[in-house]
Amino acid sequence: MSRFAPGGVDYAAVCFALSVPALLLSPFATLGALALGLFALHFHRDPDRSPPEDGVLAPADGKVSVIREEGDRVRVGVFMNVTDVHVNRAPLGGRVEAVEHEPGKHRPAFSKESDNNEKLHIEFPDHTVTLIAGAFARRIHPYVEAGDELARGERLGHISFGSRADVLLSESANLDDLRVERGDRVRAGETRLT
Repeated sequence: MSRFAPGGVDYAAVCFALSVPALLLSPFATLGALALGLFALHFHRDPDRSPPEDGVLAPADGKVSVIREEGDRVRVGVFMNVTDVHVNRAPLGGRVEAVEHEPGKHRPAFSKESDNNEKLHIEFPDHTVTLIAGAFARRIHPYVEAGDELARGERLGHISFGSRADVLLSESANLDDLRVERGDRVRAGETRLT
């Protein structure tokens, strides 16, 4: 049986339930509601992953859209489009020190304006994962809280309907350590960033 991110089945159930009264309107309305339900299930799929033994892992499926230095640290951002898996994973193992919500806008997650979007920062001792809501992503769902101990590649949370996930690497990492470039496709919990 396929695994789905929490809430994914609920989104689909609403669409499937609406397909019944939609029959009163037209068969096309019913087909539309059923298609939306199937899309919600597909969007919230949550496949198992097999992390490699070392390296900092990608936090999300998608395309590397951000690589930049911020002071003495490096940020790598992964843009998730609607066809990507949206369950996010821990790039490294460690204890969660804090989970902090930052309100903001809902601009497209691939644009420069997305730096002002709603965010959820998951702080570890030596790195930070930031989940960024996009134009249509209005809900960030964390699975972790301060004090949780996570393994590399373990699930952190998900963002419904389009977004970006960033990793602010430790101070010991630099641009030369990266194994990815802007535009590369990555898989959460499996692709090595360093």
